[in-house]
Amino acid sequence: MKPIIKEIQVRSVLTKTGIPGMKYCINPYTGCAHACKYCYATFMKKFTGHIEPWGSFVDIKINAPEVLRRELKKAERGSIILSSVTDPYQPVEAKYMITRKCLEALALFKFPVDILTKSPLVLRDIDIISRLKNAEVGLTITTDDDNMRKIFEPCAPPVHERIEALKKLHKAGIKTYVFIGPVLPMNPESLAEKIKPYAYSILIDRINYINKVKWLYEKHNIEKWLDEKFINGIISRLRKSFSGKDVEVC
Repeated sequence: MKPIIKEIQVRSVLTKTGIPGMKYCINPYTGCAHACKYCYATFMKKFTGHIEPWGSFVDIKINAPEVLRRELKKAERGSIILSSVTDPYQPVEAKYMITRKCLEALALFKFPVDILTKSPLVLRDIDIISRLKNAEVGLTITTDDDNMRKIFEPCAPPVHERIEALKKLHKAGIKTYVFIGPVLPMNPESLAEKIKPYAYSILIDRINYINKVKWLYEKHNIEKWLDEKFINGIISRLRKSFSGKDVEVC
């Protein structure tokens, strides 16, 4: 099902954030067509007036790049993350290029930038990312099993496409990391083997916000992946498999 697309005007796009190591966040879109079942960002509906199911709508902040340029002229220096409650490279970005235009502004003002996405579309912007000050790109890869991806991240890019994007970014000389959050059913050693050579660091999210979709675990007979002790064991195996890498668990 295609999401409901709406073009909107915004007054501000550069927002202060409590994310560790980041001063600001930029969300070029409201909503996300990746429709991940566990997504914590569903709380945004309280502030946007949307009543549609999460994943079924995307608001395009059509004037975001122009607004960002004005804000950057006055902003204090600090690291910026794209994005905190949306994916900056979800499918609509291919047409609207709001993220790309925002990156052009960030390159002009030389702000440190952290990009986090599930999409290989980020490869389109290697030319700009290479010019950014202290740029870092993270790929969210929550499992090595694409069948699990289809259950929990039905409209997000396949796992192998994300890994391939990670490889290409790494080969382009861009600092890369992998965000494993939440920890979905996987073979931790297999996942680590596929991504370890191409990631500078690994961030693992142990917060179990996937309880909101407990019914999916029950439906597919994978309830053990909701058990904290079991998940801690998986994280330990991931740590061991990523030996020699900078691994952070939050």
